[in-house]
Amino acid sequence: MLTLTIVALYLCLAGVGVYLIKQSFAKNHARYPPGPRGLPLVGNIQDIPHVKPWLTFAEWGKKYGDILHINVLGQHIFVLNSFNIAVEMLDKKSSIYSDRPFVPMSGELMGYGQTLPYLRYGERFRLFRKNCHRIFGSRAAVVVYHPIEETETRRFLKRALAKPDQLQAHIRHTAGAIILRICYGYEVKDDNDPLVDIAERALDQIARYGITGDFMVDFLPSLAKVPEWFPGAGFKRIARECRETLEEMAAAPYNFVKDQMAAGIALKSFSSDLLKDRTLTTEEDYVVKWSAQSLFSGGAETTVSANYSFFLAMTLSPDIQKKAQVEIDSVVGHDRLPSFADRTSLPYIEAICKEILRWNVVLPCTDHSVTEDDIHDGYNIPKGSLVIPNIWSMLNDPQKYANPSEFNPERFLAKDGKEPETDPRMVCFGFGRRHCPGLHLADASIWISTAMSLAVFDISKVVENGVEITPKVDFTSGLISHPKPFKCSIKARSEKAFALIQQDI
Repeated sequence: MLTLTIVALYLCLAGVGVYLIKQSFAKNHARYPPGPRGLPLVGNIQDIPHVKPWLTFAEWGKKYGDILHINVLGQHIFVLNSFNIAVEMLDKKSSIYSDRPFVPMSGELMGYGQTLPYLRYGERFRLFRKNCHRIFGSRAAVVVYHPIEETETRRFLKRALAKPDQLQAHIRHTAGAIILRICYGYEVKDDNDPLVDIAERALDQIARYGITGDFMVDFLPSLAKVPEWFPGAGFKRIARECRETLEEMAAAPYNFVKDQMAAGIALKSFSSDLLKDRTLTTEEDYVVKWSAQSLFSGGAETTVSANYSFFLAMTLSPDIQKKAQVEIDSVVGHDRLPSFADRTSLPYIEAICKEILRWNVVLPCTDHSVTEDDIHDGYNIPKGSLVIPNIWSMLNDPQKYANPSEFNPERFLAKDGKEPETDPRMVCFGFGRRHCPGLHLADASIWISTAMSLAVFDISKVVENGVEITPKVDFTSGLISHPKPFKCSIKARSEKAFALIQQDI
């Protein structure tokens, strides 16, 4: 009996040994995915484009496959052009794929390493997420903020009708008003609000300077120690100015809500809910302050891009606009504006909102970093590698979306026995533990703006000197992608629509 036990033990140890040897062999012999061939020492540093890199990544994907590898000065970068691969890696193995890379320019020098999108994976990150989930974690949780979104959208209708040539500014103002009220209980002024101005300044800076790799310091972190006056160190001045703006953006509204609470007049908000009935430690105060700032900056910018895209799409798609208006008229009528209570009864409006999110991808690419060595599908993914899901490519995949460049809401409606195409909200808000925590709030803001605008506006091409001006479909390159400025005509659909717009709020 003892002999059998010893034999069994030896067999068990042998099996473990064989397993470990196989794992070691697999790790040592696993190859990198294919990708463009780089140069000695510097790798692919000359191959990575600075303008709309997601387009180049998508083209490389056609040649090299859904997961490809590039190397920049020894930094391994893996681009994922496939939704399924992104799910397999970033969702199912989120425990090791949820870090962010250290980014010397935007993360360290500009100060964005303090915000949730840049925060390294760890305890502070989990606290940020916990705060956000507590307030915005589900559609049901954001219902309490629906009246704010409806009120501010009605104010937007008035401004857009009065000055349609300032459409983008109106959209930005409205997004700022909604998120400031929700995050801090702050009600913006009609024009030139100081907090909206700070936000616009900060968001413009991160859009212009926040792309990883646009500055050499991202590849040579030692350059961060170069003094600002040194020749060629202009990036240090840019970073300092951006950091000052960011710190002001975080502190000003946070101090406002604290002052309001001390005076006993604070409105309900994300910050006041986290601050009330508590004495915070220095760390807790920091987490609340920067959690709120992260929601403020994220919510203020992403919905601007989506809502501006809506007006571009409607300018170019009169038939879609008319079909949407028929649905609203039949469900809502002409005597009131749509509200969130109508949402389940307006499937075509819902489809338009999905198509807005797919057609112009607000965040075309995001960055993940790996905290442990991994082997995925036979490929070696070393610890510290940068993993980039190409969200633009996934939402323009002709295998999933027929004629992806076409704006077509009907792709999301079951028709003639065909199943709807993949809901873009499964993709556009990110993956794993890095998905957007304010996605339900953003989704609601886009929906109410779309529904109310279609209820009262006729949106069309501008006519100048007898010539109809067709806007060009082109989107900016940057961390966040916006439609490039365009002209459109915005008019009230009828006298009843005009009266609804002008109603007192």
